[in-house]
Amino acid sequence: MTLAMMYFLPFSLPPPSPTVTASQVPSLFREPYILSGCRPVQQDWRCYLLSLFQKHNESLNVWTHLLAGPVLLLRWWANVDTLGCTLDDVTSLPLLLFLVSSLTYLYLSAAAHLLQSHSERAHYFFFLDYVGVPAWRERVGVIFLPGAAFFGWLSCTGCCYAKFRYRRPYPPQRKVCQLIPTGLAYVLDISPVAHRLLTVSWSQEPSLPFHALQIACFLLSALFFSCSIPEPFFPGNCDFVGQGHQIFHVLLSLCTLSQLRLLYLRFRPFFVPLHRLYVEHFEAAAAPFVSIM
Repeated sequence: MTLAMMYFLPFSLPPPSPTVTASQVPSLFREPYILSGCRPVQQDWRCYLLSLFQKHNESLNVWTHLLAGPVLLLRWWANVDTLGCTLDDVTSLPLLLFLVSSLTYLYLSAAAHLLQSHSERAHYFFFLDYVGVPAWRERVGVIFLPGAAFFGWLSCTGCCYAKFRYRRPYPPQRKVCQLIPTGLAYVLDISPVAHRLLTVSWSQEPSLPFHALQIACFLLSALFFSCSIPEPFFPGNCDFVGQGHQIFHVLLSLCTLSQLRLLYLRFRPFFVPLHRLYVEHFEAAAAPFVSIM
């Protein structure tokens, strides 16, 4: 290392340790039917950051959500540009809130999978990314907001309770605590959409196919999350690629992209009237101050 490099890098970066088998890590970090590719615990924090570029059994769990963020941002920016929105325009607030909530759950999840192997305490701390679960779902309709907020809180609480309450080997009650509150929240949130899917012609409403797509992606993601397939059928062959949780991440990212598209399609007819109304109200409110000046 040259003196110049030592000047800009005052400390050396410890390389991540080679991965180990599941039997060499505490039971908390073992996943059923995943036999290798585990990162040793109690390494320097920088080792786990650098493991972003290492092949291990959490690599795809990190990258599936890490890469989904820029894709979502580019699609969001294209939609905003098509509408002619600006970031200081209050009428673009629904699109902005959707982007912030989606990036929150994506990057909380990526950080959790990247850093949780440091220790048991880190595992429980970082997997409080369950807070991102209620932040993700789309909220529609004033009538549904109190119920959506309650079930969002309940789903977060149920996931956190299951994480702290149960130890490996996990009993079925753990999945019940995670899935039932989240399922109830989703049923409430999606009920107006399901009603439209059943009562409105799809040819008349271009957003309905995307609604159907996001529902299908969510239900499939719930299946892979709850059942952890296909690794039980191929023990040791899904240690790096093909885990059910990885498929769950991909489906959830596709669900979010579908939601962004349908949000744009539903919001587009209302943007111009809302923008015109906002400008008129702003000019009326500013008129007395302009006349004084």
